[in-house]
Amino acid sequence: MATEPIRLFVTGGTFDKEYDELTGRLYFKDTHVHEMLRLARCRVETRVRTLMMIDSLDMTDADRRAIVENCRSAAEQRLVITHGTDTMAETARALLAAGLGKTVVLTGAMVPYAFGSSDGLFNLGSAISFAQVLPPGVYVAMNGRVFAGDHVRKNRESGIFEEV
Repeated sequence: MATEPIRLFVTGGTFDKEYDELTGRLYFKDTHVHEMLRLARCRVETRVRTLMMIDSLDMTDADRRAIVENCRSAAEQRLVITHGTDTMAETARALLAAGLGKTVVLTGAMVPYAFGSSDGLFNLGSAISFAQVLPPGVYVAMNGRVFAGDHVRKNRESGIFEEV
């Protein structure tokens, strides 16, 4: 069975943050996605494109429109988006409103990949797997679960995503 290629869009978020030991601040440098795919021994054809490297709390409506337009113009029908967890549900709703007719899976991490104990690697692998088998629609994949993009929220008290 041949697997369709997956377009992977990078937008930043905790997934790709680095830690500056001198200032104690988190910042962005380059995406870790290529390394993560290599370490995971991913054999699915993925085409990676970095759209932005920002914290999702800083994401604007213009940034969301750019994400929607890149998804719309992608030749691939199966898309994965790495995204900050704080506003992932908002972006999922923007993608749903666009009516793309593609399978779009958003994922992120609660702990930066660079910390070594991140959930990001597992979440990325899950998102790629979900993107291969789910019908067209918008989804959020976090910690082994997948949620419909219009029925999900981040529970800030418990630190998990849940259905609403």
